[in-house]
Amino acid sequence: MSRQQDPKGVILTGYISNIEVVSPASGVNSAEEIESSSLSRRTGHYSVQNRARNAPGKPPYHRCNSQDSLDELAMDDYWTEVENITLSGEGDAEPQEEVQLKVPDEGEQEEAWLTEAGLATLFDESASDPEDMMGLLSTLTRTQAAAVEKRVEKLQQTLRKRNKQHQVPDVRDIFKLPGTPESKEDEAKSPERSENRKKDITTDGQAMGLGNRAGPAEQSVSEPETDINLEVSFSDQALSYKEGSKGSSEALTDADDKLPNFKLSRDKTGLTKVGDLSPHDMKKVHRLVLIEMTALFDTAGIDLKAHKAVKLKVKESGLFGVPLAALLEQDQRRQPGTKVPIILQRLISHIEDEGLDTEGLLRIPGAAIRVKAVCVELEGKFYEGLFPWESLKQHDAASLLKLFIRELPHPLLTVKYLSAFIAVLRLPTKKQQLQALNLLVLLLPESSRDTLKALMEFFQRVIDHKEQNKMTLNNVAVVMAPNIFMFKGFRNKISEQQEFSLATETANIVRLLIRYQNLLWTIPKFIMNQVRKQNTENQKKMSKDRAMMKLLKKMAYEREKHEKQEKPLSEVDSSSQGFIRVQAPQFSKVSMAVQLTEELQASDVLSRFLSQDSSVSVKREDLCLYEIGGNIQERCLDEETYMKDLLELNPSAEWFIKCIQR
Repeated sequence: MSRQQDPKGVILTGYISNIEVVSPASGVNSAEEIESSSLSRRTGHYSVQNRARNAPGKPPYHRCNSQDSLDELAMDDYWTEVENITLSGEGDAEPQEEVQLKVPDEGEQEEAWLTEAGLATLFDESASDPEDMMGLLSTLTRTQAAAVEKRVEKLQQTLRKRNKQHQVPDVRDIFKLPGTPESKEDEAKSPERSENRKKDITTDGQAMGLGNRAGPAEQSVSEPETDINLEVSFSDQALSYKEGSKGSSEALTDADDKLPNFKLSRDKTGLTKVGDLSPHDMKKVHRLVLIEMTALFDTAGIDLKAHKAVKLKVKESGLFGVPLAALLEQDQRRQPGTKVPIILQRLISHIEDEGLDTEGLLRIPGAAIRVKAVCVELEGKFYEGLFPWESLKQHDAASLLKLFIRELPHPLLTVKYLSAFIAVLRLPTKKQQLQALNLLVLLLPESSRDTLKALMEFFQRVIDHKEQNKMTLNNVAVVMAPNIFMFKGFRNKISEQQEFSLATETANIVRLLIRYQNLLWTIPKFIMNQVRKQNTENQKKMSKDRAMMKLLKKMAYEREKHEKQEKPLSEVDSSSQGFIRVQAPQFSKVSMAVQLTEELQASDVLSRFLSQDSSVSVKREDLCLYEIGGNIQERCLDEETYMKDLLELNPSAEWFIKCIQR
């Protein structure tokens, strides 16, 4: 492949499944089916050979009938949308630049992965990383540790081939614990490592069962099938499922194509959503999620190969065709705190203002010539506030929204993870697919993640009016899939048969993103526990300095003595007396004492504060009770958090009421 790169070009790394550029989840069809597919496409009739054409008992497809599965005939709208996209691009004055993919050099993928995971010092002793690598390693579960070991071993093999002088540490030394056997043969026979891993992640002082190779029967008894367990590592759950199903010939059936009513098990210490944590802790979350995502795919035997996307020079200003990060930086100069591009917000609000009952909304395209003219007019008048929104037709606005997504120089799901999203469907169960999507959403850059969330919320509002607009979950997913997944030059890189397979796969991914959006932007509790443990380990390391220890003890003694003399009794060690002190420095009522009870929730604390401070002009939904310090830097609490349970998990925390920074 020729490699031409502009001096200002950007190189991105992508994790791509090991079957060519993208990996269809379905098997290769027969020659007859392939020939039939190609013929039907050449004659303008599109269908996907996902099941037998004349499956017995299969009802004919009618729009709006099904929300649970994608029938092959439902894909007509997909191919119509592809045609519309192709036609809308014809006649452009400037040819669109394509993403060029390049296979990385041997060992490059492992180095990039270890670097992103915060483990660069495993192969580069000069790498300066402020994070404590050993603290991170000490929190890993057995499947996560296996994922790290696999990458280190591959890199070792590569470096040996290159005859490098410096040695990568042996994986047995990296994870060596007291009592760990010296040989891998002994290691496989010994239960000690499993027991060590079992103790790695705990919640409320109790082991969570990681490390023992228990079968799935144990988990299935403790939780209904529709529950998503956030307390145990997803990859450990997948390993238990795999070990429990060995020897069985389970395959995805029509029933597996249904969408279960998954829900998150409530946790007394509160759910943590994206945006609830400080950037410092989110950096730890990213590293742990990367390791966990890789471990989950490893457990299923899915190898995600890295590719490079070589991008040429892109626009640095404007509305359409501008990198998402650059566009947000541009918008934040006008409206500080903006997380979703202003133009996208305005298009969504205009479509909703016109009414979501319009039949075929998002499916029926606007007039191509008119849409191009409006696009040019928006570029010149939008930021000046001179664009005549009252003259913009609703279908034209929907076409502009789709054009905005397609014109992003880098795909919304990023080159880095686009094919990993597609590979999700190769996981054996819907639950594992949903867990993988959860991890991938967390790995997206903040700009992509926030924009994707705004789109999914909008799509759901469209679906809520399906009785009037005839746009069901399936219909919206099918229409939007090519707009989200077909980056520039995408169709030139795959065969026709791959394109047929990818049609249903990408539509299914969009369907899952919309259907389960309330779950996918949640940080799993086992990741949060690992972050807490890593913070605790880092604090322990800092406290090992004896001089610092003496100084801290002396300061603590003097401070405690002073506080006991100066503070009223109600403020001394309030938590041990059944109270917590909540501070609100932004408001006139600076602090208040709240009595702890078994049923006290964060929402109760906020209600009590508002009832005692009538001068607060901020809306209730804009306030949050924050957990600060101890084993977390900062966390905005879910209103259903039980304060006594959280205090047991983080006894050194302080509590603050602040405005949410949106």
